[in-house]
Amino acid sequence: MPRGGAAVEYDFCIVGGGIVGLATAMALQERTAGARILLLEKEAGLAQHQTGHNSGVIHAGIYYQPGSLKARLCREGAEATKRFCKDHAIPFENCGKLLVATSEMEMQRMTGLEERARQNDIGFERLDQVDLRSAEPNISGLGALLVPTTGIVDYAEICRAMAHVIRRKGGVIRQDSVVAAIREDAGGVSVSVGNESFRANRLIACAGLQSDRVARMAGLNIQHRIVPFRGEYYVLPRSKSKIAKHLIYPIPDPDLPFLGIHLTCTIDGKITVGPNAVLGFAREGYSKGSFKPGDVADMATFAGFWRMAGNNWRSALSEFANSLSKDRYLKECRKYCPGLVLSDLATPAAGIRAQAVMNDGTLVHDFLFEQTERMLHVCNAPSPAATSAIPIGRMIVDRLFGTSSH
Repeated sequence: MPRGGAAVEYDFCIVGGGIVGLATAMALQERTAGARILLLEKEAGLAQHQTGHNSGVIHAGIYYQPGSLKARLCREGAEATKRFCKDHAIPFENCGKLLVATSEMEMQRMTGLEERARQNDIGFERLDQVDLRSAEPNISGLGALLVPTTGIVDYAEICRAMAHVIRRKGGVIRQDSVVAAIREDAGGVSVSVGNESFRANRLIACAGLQSDRVARMAGLNIQHRIVPFRGEYYVLPRSKSKIAKHLIYPIPDPDLPFLGIHLTCTIDGKITVGPNAVLGFAREGYSKGSFKPGDVADMATFAGFWRMAGNNWRSALSEFANSLSKDRYLKECRKYCPGLVLSDLATPAAGIRAQAVMNDGTLVHDFLFEQTERMLHVCNAPSPAATSAIPIGRMIVDRLFGTSSH
């Protein structure tokens, strides 16, 4: 490609090589056969951030408001993900999920989840205390809901297969390509990467943790910022890799924005415990203590961050205390898995969630798009975006062409 010369022309440019960006490129190829598509990823590899650091769960969608877009996309996405895995020989497993109640309050909440599962058309089985002990001898609780269709997979492997599909159909994927400037005009969008320039009729930004910065770079007057939340978890030792056969989740507290600590089987035979959810001081800093002055300054100068902090300080303090104290973290785990001991929490890891926060401090729990004549910016793609990525990609393309029914 020319350097410093004429811009290379494409029909579509996608910014971001996570699973949503890749799924969008595939959806564009389905919709517009033969279109010239360029996908730009700033890292040396694909799926380096949220996609490559998530739990690997193929969610069934039991938590979501019946009839909501999230509920429908999750159900469609789980089916599409498993179908894609079968088509491309990617290992996955329907290990099932147990939502375990450890108090009378959680038993009451569990009854509400049963009704939600019925309305979302998700199969489940209610287990009493004896059934739970029979299914999972190492797990304690008063009862549980078993959701058998919940699965596990390696989403980074799915991304590699998606990239192969995109390239095979003529799409161009460029890694190590940091976007430095975006300019929209009446005829299209110009994108600068180093000393190269690209030109596209339409641009779609799926930039995850950097989505607000990419939107501002493109000249959009957005009303939100991305606040990073670290999900800190531990990989259990091999000696504990058979402590549970299912995914073990708590009954969620409807007043809290995150699910709480849980046990997750991984497709490579490990079990993780976590995550908590603590404020991150670096958007892409995965090691404990990561700190990036520019990321902190972005939060500190955003009024919505302080409003959000004021509204959620109690849960934030609790999560921060769990982060500082392994004993507290272990206590949360032992509510339903009493066989764990402190030495099991020896191998820490973390993922980072891109949480959009509005100027008024509201946490955005739904999709957030910013759209102009030639651009569509995906500013918030809520969990479970990895599970739902294939239908999300199609929805983004629908929205780009003004055919969305969502």
